[in-house]
Amino acid sequence: MTISPVLIVVVAIVMYLFSSIHVLNEYERGVVFRLGKLLPQPKGPGVVFVLRPIDTMVRVSLRTAVHDVPTQDIITRDNVSVKVNAVVYSRVVDPRRAIVDVENYAYATSQLAQTTLRSVLGQAELDDLLASRERLNQDLQRILDSQTDPWGIKVSAVEVKHVDLPEDMRRAMARQAEAEREKRAKIIHAEGELVASAKLSQAAAVIATEPGAMTLRYLQTLNEIAAEQNSTIIFPLPIDLFSMLAGKVGGAKG
Repeated sequence: MTISPVLIVVVAIVMYLFSSIHVLNEYERGVVFRLGKLLPQPKGPGVVFVLRPIDTMVRVSLRTAVHDVPTQDIITRDNVSVKVNAVVYSRVVDPRRAIVDVENYAYATSQLAQTTLRSVLGQAELDDLLASRERLNQDLQRILDSQTDPWGIKVSAVEVKHVDLPEDMRRAMARQAEAEREKRAKIIHAEGELVASAKLSQAAAVIATEPGAMTLRYLQTLNEIAAEQNSTIIFPLPIDLFSMLAGKVGGAKG
């Protein structure tokens, strides 16, 4: 059985048409080169017809990509060695530049994020790295965005995920935090003593105006002691009583 040349041509044309038709999703664009020259506008989304082998097309995703920055050894401005890792969120805003101006835009963005992370965090002190992380994230995002803009890449966010401190530095920070807590406790205790002494001084001034008030205070103290069911009760005597007795004894001798 012989195959008709016309049938062969028809089959070849159909296969060519099928191989030349591409379907691009909503989040995809196609950068087309015709005879090696870049076409003005990217193709897509939808059905795209590519004249093979005259045309070649490169698919580019416009979705936000997540780049994990591996752990970097960083020496801070105050000479503390830490290990830091981060994550970078970026997306393609100009598919033509992302394909033409850089060989591998995803790999280039990841490598640039590593060097920028070491550079920026190396200029910060350890306290800033721990307490001002939001500001450092904004600085990293701004620097990366300006450097990847010629590639048609938009860096939307940079987040420092984890800061690994040496064990001796952790112990030193724990001792510092404990000393801070003890300091606050002593200050609060001293402030309480100051307020209590002021109130006692006011109470003593009030009691001094009424001689009978001291007796009532003694009776109240005895009532509080008796409520505890103690077998021994110590009755406090006022110092003024001893001075009065001493004065009477001196007068009798005279």
